[in-house]
Amino acid sequence: MARYTGPKVRLSRRVGVPIADIPKHTSKRQLTPPGMHGYRGRRLRDYGIRLNEKQKLRYHYGLLERQFRRTITDAGRMRGNTGELLLQLLERRLDNVLRRTGMVRTIWAARQMVVHGHVLVNGRKVDRPSFRMRVGDTLTLKPRIHNLARENMESLGGHVTSDWIDFNPSELTARVVALPMPDQIPFEVNTNLVVEFYR
Repeated sequence: MARYTGPKVRLSRRVGVPIADIPKHTSKRQLTPPGMHGYRGRRLRDYGIRLNEKQKLRYHYGLLERQFRRTITDAGRMRGNTGELLLQLLERRLDNVLRRTGMVRTIWAARQMVVHGHVLVNGRKVDRPSFRMRVGDTLTLKPRIHNLARENMESLGGHVTSDWIDFNPSELTARVVALPMPDQIPFEVNTNLVVEFYR
């Protein structure tokens, strides 16, 4: 499979923003560009700027190029602003909803938890990280993984759950109550440049 299994901090350094909300990615030392002297004289052209924005989004949600392109196509078919719709589709992925609740620390941990069959949606086991949550869907965890989820929540002390998710920490359940809006997404990216990259 073509999944990226290398060092994740390298991805943050490559695009210049932390792609995960953990200290390893957010420390200032880690955000210097890769290389001995940090590519000091490099200036990006228009194509490079658009590519960088697209890669930021891809790395943040942990997608392969083919998955990302398919999501862009789906957003383009829907009525409305393609950039905002793209962010909505990406945010509503099951692995991302799990990450936004704070029950896991990274998107890669969320993906593993889903694939291993520990996550239930509306009482049914779902083992596809790309499963798209709808408004009203409820996410729960199997009892055997509750201790791990609580440990993760303690390690992410100041984590704030997004407004579009109703999260109950005592029962470890989350419910999608609305569609995510661009200002509710804790990741800065210019979606217009991403859409332009594919045109």
